[in-house]
Amino acid sequence: MSTPETLADEFDEPQILDREVIHRGYVWDIVSERFQYGNGEITREFVDHTGAVAVIAMDDEERILLIRQYRHPVRMRDWELPAGLLDAAGEAPLAAAQRELAEEADLTAGRWHTLIDFFTTPGGNNESIRIYAARDIAEAPETFARTEEEADIQRRWVPLDDAVDAVQRGQLHNPSAVIGILSLATARARNWRDLKAAEEPWPTRPPGPWGNQA
Repeated sequence: MSTPETLADEFDEPQILDREVIHRGYVWDIVSERFQYGNGEITREFVDHTGAVAVIAMDDEERILLIRQYRHPVRMRDWELPAGLLDAAGEAPLAAAQRELAEEADLTAGRWHTLIDFFTTPGGNNESIRIYAARDIAEAPETFARTEEEADIQRRWVPLDDAVDAVQRGQLHNPSAVIGILSLATARARNWRDLKAAEEPWPTRPPGPWGNQA
């Protein structure tokens, strides 16, 4: 019988026979790879992503901070966590998360932990997102000018239990928000013993050209 300790994804590194960048985008690329699989070869096209971080900030009243932002591909203003791409060369993931919390929510945090890592769309995208749990929240010493879709971001503090209910009712759709809310509720129910160090190794982060892999 399988146990929780043995239920785990495994890395597999097939031989890459050919790789081509078929579209070089502003933020990420689309690549085609031909690789050896079993007795044959397979070709797959996928988004080659930089990776990203997100932050679920919780105050002393066990409320979490959500932001609402317009997302054009899905034509929605969805409730999200403060988040951002790992697209600055040499920037550590934790530093990126701290920067995003300040830039998108005008907040700082005194305690940081790694909450969970996940793939967004493993069938067509190598994006991995790390969600940090942030506590001991304070207002940032300065506010940041926001442009484009970030210009009209809305902030809302929501009791964690209410956020879980919204997820269960199908009212929230952003994957980082859904996974972060449910993971934080689980961590709280387990008296926070499952939280990991903020500098926890991140083996599933896409390799990318950005360096500073953690």
